[in-house]
Amino acid sequence: MFKMNRFMTILVCLILVTAFMGCTATSKHESTGQYVDNSVITSKVKTAIFNEPTLKSLQIKVESFKGDVQLSGFVDSSQNAAKAGEIARGVDGVVTVQNDLVVK
Repeated sequence: MFKMNRFMTILVCLILVTAFMGCTATSKHESTGQYVDNSVITSKVKTAIFNEPTLKSLQIKVESFKGDVQLSGFVDSSQNAAKAGEIARGVDGVVTVQNDLVVK
Protein backbone atom coordinates (compact mmCIF):
# COMPACT_ATOMS: atom_id res chain seq x y z
CA MET A 1 0.00 0.00 0.00
CA PHE A 2 2.85 2.38 0.87
CA LYS A 3 4.50 1.73 -2.52
CA MET A 4 1.25 2.47 -4.33
CA ASN A 5 0.81 5.82 -2.50
CA ARG A 6 4.40 6.77 -3.25
CA PHE A 7 3.97 5.83 -6.92
CA MET A 8 0.79 7.93 -7.17
CA THR A 9 2.52 10.91 -5.52
CA ILE A 10 5.40 10.74 -7.98
CA LEU A 11 3.00 10.36 -10.90
CA VAL A 12 0.98 13.41 -9.83
CA CYS A 13 4.18 15.45 -9.44
CA LEU A 14 5.33 14.47 -12.93
CA ILE A 15 1.98 15.42 -14.40
CA LEU A 16 2.06 18.83 -12.68
CA VAL A 17 5.62 19.52 -13.83
CA THR A 18 4.68 18.58 -17.38
CA ALA A 19 1.62 20.84 -17.27
CA PHE A 20 3.66 23.81 -16.03
CA MET A 21 6.33 23.23 -18.65
CA GLY A 22 3.66 23.40 -21.34
CA CYS A 23 2.84 26.98 -20.36
CA THR A 24 6.37 28.34 -20.62
CA ALA A 25 7.74 30.21 -23.60
CA THR A 26 10.63 29.02 -25.71
CA SER A 27 12.50 30.68 -28.55
CA LYS A 28 10.08 29.20 -31.12
CA HIS A 29 6.90 29.02 -29.05
CA GLU A 30 5.12 31.64 -27.05
CA SER A 31 3.40 31.34 -23.70
CA THR A 32 -0.34 31.86 -23.38
CA GLY A 33 0.19 35.43 -22.19
CA GLN A 34 2.52 36.23 -25.08
CA TYR A 35 -0.01 34.73 -27.51
CA VAL A 36 -2.70 37.05 -26.17
CA ASP A 37 -0.34 40.05 -26.25
CA ASN A 38 0.60 39.31 -29.86
CA SER A 39 -3.05 38.91 -30.82
CA VAL A 40 -3.70 42.38 -29.40
CA ILE A 41 -0.70 43.82 -31.28
CA THR A 42 -1.86 42.18 -34.52
CA SER A 43 -5.37 43.61 -34.05
CA LYS A 44 -4.03 47.09 -33.32
CA VAL A 45 -1.80 47.06 -36.42
CA LYS A 46 -4.65 45.79 -38.62
CA THR A 47 -6.95 48.50 -37.25
CA ALA A 48 -4.35 51.22 -37.82
CA ILE A 49 -3.78 50.06 -41.39
CA PHE A 50 -7.54 49.79 -41.98
CA ASN A 51 -8.00 53.38 -40.78
CA GLU A 52 -5.51 54.64 -43.36
CA PRO A 53 -7.64 55.51 -46.41
CA THR A 54 -4.79 55.24 -48.93
CA LEU A 55 -4.10 51.57 -48.14
CA LYS A 56 -6.08 48.57 -49.33
CA SER A 57 -6.12 46.83 -46.00
CA LEU A 58 -7.74 43.63 -47.26
CA GLN A 59 -4.62 42.87 -49.30
CA ILE A 60 -2.24 43.30 -46.34
CA LYS A 61 -1.67 40.40 -43.96
CA VAL A 62 -0.32 41.09 -40.46
CA GLU A 63 1.33 38.50 -38.21
CA SER A 64 3.18 39.03 -34.95
CA PHE A 65 5.43 36.91 -32.74
CA LYS A 66 6.90 38.24 -29.49
CA GLY A 67 6.35 41.84 -30.60
CA ASP A 68 7.92 41.36 -34.04
CA VAL A 69 5.39 42.24 -36.74
CA GLN A 70 5.50 40.91 -40.29
CA LEU A 71 3.56 42.63 -43.06
CA SER A 72 2.91 40.65 -46.23
CA GLY A 73 0.62 40.96 -49.20
CA PHE A 74 0.26 43.43 -52.04
CA VAL A 75 0.17 47.21 -52.33
CA ASP A 76 -0.10 49.58 -55.29
CA SER A 77 3.14 51.52 -54.75
CA SER A 78 6.36 51.58 -52.78
CA GLN A 79 5.03 54.65 -50.95
CA ASN A 80 2.08 52.57 -49.69
CA ALA A 81 4.46 49.83 -48.56
CA ALA A 82 6.54 52.37 -46.65
CA LYS A 83 3.38 53.96 -45.19
CA ALA A 84 2.15 50.56 -43.91
CA GLY A 85 5.54 49.98 -42.28
CA GLU A 86 5.44 53.39 -40.60
CA ILE A 87 1.93 52.77 -39.31
CA ALA A 88 2.93 49.38 -37.90
CA ARG A 89 6.01 50.85 -36.17
CA GLY A 90 3.79 53.45 -34.49
CA VAL A 91 1.64 50.87 -32.70
CA ASP A 92 2.32 50.30 -28.99
CA GLY A 93 4.01 46.97 -28.29
CA VAL A 94 5.64 46.60 -31.69
CA VAL A 95 9.36 45.85 -31.34
CA THR A 96 10.34 45.43 -34.99
CA VAL A 97 8.57 45.42 -38.35
CA GLN A 98 9.49 43.13 -41.22
CA ASN A 99 7.92 44.72 -44.27
CA ASP A 100 7.47 42.00 -46.92
CA LEU A 101 4.84 43.88 -48.91
CA VAL A 102 5.05 43.42 -52.68
CA VAL A 103 4.28 46.20 -55.14
CA LYS A 104 2.01 44.94 -57.92
